[in-house]
Amino acid sequence: MTEALQAKIGTLSLEAQAKLEQDTAKKEAKAEAKADAALKKKLASQVMIKRIERTKRKHVTSIQGLEAFGIDLKKAAKQLASKFATGASVTKTPTGAEEIVVQGDVAEDVRELLEENVGVLKGVPPDNIEITEEKKKKGGD
Repeated sequence: MTEALQAKIGTLSLEAQAKLEQDTAKKEAKAEAKADAALKKKLASQVMIKRIERTKRKHVTSIQGLEAFGIDLKKAAKQLASKFATGASVTKTPTGAEEIVVQGDVAEDVRELLEENVGVLKGVPPDNIEITEEKKKKGGD
């Protein structure tokens, strides 16, 4: 315990001292539980890399779930744009979450970058990365 707490305890009655010790123990347990919950959430989070077909030969790559690992999406989009020499932006999905959209078919390259922990893309476990493919629906059928 700290000296300030010791000085306070010296002037308190025994009941107040016991209550203070109980409160500090409760606060420590609560903080520990919160840290555990954050760690579990981080481990359960998935990074979804989607390859979306725009036209017959053009694609965009959408990356979701990076914010769960404490990655700044704007900085990550800028890094990806400079790395692949394409456009990259942060957009909101219809569900309200944010995603990074990179022009071009770079899904596998993004996965490699995440696995190598390059630049701002640090802290994502390779097991939590998932690549899916989304084809454009044919209109008029």
